[in-house]
Amino acid sequence: VLRFGEFKTKAGRLSPYFFNAGLFNTGAMLSKLADFYARTLIKAMEEGRIECDMIFGPAYKGITLAAAVAMRMAELGYDLPFAYNRKEVKDHGEGGMFVGKQLADGDKVVIIEDVMTSGKALREVLPKLKGAADVNITAMVITVDRMEKALDSDLSAVQSADKDFGVKVYSIVNINDIISAIENGVIEGKQYLDAMKQYRSTYGVEY
Repeated sequence: VLRFGEFKTKAGRLSPYFFNAGLFNTGAMLSKLADFYARTLIKAMEEGRIECDMIFGPAYKGITLAAAVAMRMAELGYDLPFAYNRKEVKDHGEGGMFVGKQLADGDKVVIIEDVMTSGKALREVLPKLKGAADVNITAMVITVDRMEKALDSDLSAVQSADKDFGVKVYSIVNINDIISAIENGVIEGKQYLDAMKQYRSTYGVEY
């Protein structure tokens, strides 16, 4: 799922790497990814950095991820309810926008998402969640934090989520982890190491 070369990002930048979470497309891959999410979330919970009593997955990619993570969390001793939203409000049957655990005032919700480029998905889903109940969005967990400043800000999408909405974002890995893995021979890509470091130097932020 990690590709090297030359890729144009949504921000119009030419990036030497691209992370395509859509390539987690087999049962074994999804199971492994869910394990990484679950362990990242559980570690933060056990260290007192995140309070969580339900998991939420924004449509569409977040639906599969939230379900898989909830299953893995249960296997690891944390049997939490989960929910997800529809893109369109259902006008028949049980109706409504949300599927799964009914949102209730005071719920401590952790959002599961694949990547965070601009924070657009968070901006779209927050008012929907708050419109359903006075929930507390305690955190968001993503796969990779590119630690990259936005076009109109010196803050990254992760930093902006905290500043604008008070939502802490936790990632399974970040760009520094990827660079370190290349340097230590854990993953291939040494021919792209200089380009990775140059890109990081040009667009990166530290925190």
